[in-house]
Amino acid sequence: MNHTKRNKQAGSGKVSTKHSVEITNEVTLLANITHKKNAISCNWKHFKQTFGQIKEENKTSAHKEDRPSTEERYTGPFRKRRKAAVTTDTPHVDQRETNPEPGSTPVRSENNSTTTKNKIKLTRHIAMDCEMVGVEDGNDSILARVSLVNKFGDCVYDKFVRATEPVVDYRTHVSGVRPKDMEQGECFETVQKEVADLLKGRVLVGHALSNDLKVLFLGHPKRHIRDTSRYKPFRKLTKGWTPGLRTLAAKVLGVTIQQGEHSSVVDARTAMQLYMLYRKEWEGALHSKKTLRRQTAR
Repeated sequence: MNHTKRNKQAGSGKVSTKHSVEITNEVTLLANITHKKNAISCNWKHFKQTFGQIKEENKTSAHKEDRPSTEERYTGPFRKRRKAAVTTDTPHVDQRETNPEPGSTPVRSENNSTTTKNKIKLTRHIAMDCEMVGVEDGNDSILARVSLVNKFGDCVYDKFVRATEPVVDYRTHVSGVRPKDMEQGECFETVQKEVADLLKGRVLVGHALSNDLKVLFLGHPKRHIRDTSRYKPFRKLTKGWTPGLRTLAAKVLGVTIQQGEHSSVVDARTAMQLYMLYRKEWEGALHSKKTLRRQTAR
């Protein structure tokens, strides 16, 4: 009888140990989530300020006037731009920009009032977003604007496109596109070729990229696509439903976007920030899946 009692006590000890391990794992997971949320809050403080989501006093002294502008400084996943960056001469500025400095690649700012003349680095990871307008009965779409940013959030391409068909709905309240934008835009064939050249051999990041590639009449290797609308951990936030970019920005990054007219540059930056934040886990899952597929094939 004593022997049986000792066995029961030993079994109880194993259960207790297993339960303790599960509790420890849950505590570790919660700690990691809390740490990542705190990092998001810190890393995105500047991003919020740049696009008018928060207001705080910026106290700087006269001897700091030669520091880079706030739009050029990124933290966290958007690391500071490297000074010795490899540059590209691919034109990416909207046609409305005039008299650029020789050898520079000017980037049109979001307020359409200033132009930053800097050489921008093309990175292996490029995020893309497009704005579209309605044709025929208004339900079909054609390309109106396309924007690309590198992994640091710098805009490497941003152009409006001339309409290839009569436009019946500019969807300005959402797209932010107006008739004069497209009238002064680049021809579709030129934009299509330039975008294709920029994407060749690179990892394409974005949200619902199938729609963007469709209006561009372009394809891209599946293994080089990182679509935030299809990433499983993000879909769990909406209980399996396809999450909107605004939802992901609010729940994951703590940022409010797409209030009123959309900006393809802001949307591309948001998609890139989402990817960079979970890049390690994302790429790790893809690598494991690829390894398992190879083992199964054997």
